[in-house]
Amino acid sequence: MTESKKKELVRMALEARTFAYAPYSGFRVGAALLAKDGRIFTGCNVENAAYGPSNCAERTAVFKAVSEGARDFTAIAVAGGAGEDAPDRYTAPCGVCRQVLMEFCAPERFLVLLGKGDLTWEEYTLAELLPVSFSPQNLQ
Repeated sequence: MTESKKKELVRMALEARTFAYAPYSGFRVGAALLAKDGRIFTGCNVENAAYGPSNCAERTAVFKAVSEGARDFTAIAVAGGAGEDAPDRYTAPCGVCRQVLMEFCAPERFLVLLGKGDLTWEEYTLAELLPVSFSPQNLQ
């Protein structure tokens, strides 16, 4: 994947973050998920007063993509931080989101870009973020 495509994903994650509904934590997260067919699906976190029904940005993007027929993904960019200002540090997906990504992604090839407001990022594979994972192959 080109550096310009990675930067585009980070930019889109930052944009998606502006739509976050985070009245309780104030921690706003955006995600941009790249499907193998080139489509990009964005998501933001959506909190709920009961907390349990809240949903992370990464899962919002995955569920949106799956509901539109995409099942094979190449990369995701995640950008998060407190308040409305652009984040100045990196935020990684939670464990639940890592597990959801494992359902649809080749862990050794799927890229996770952790973005900041200055359009810089750190890059990991899903395998690096979720070692010794449980995947659909465990059920075969």
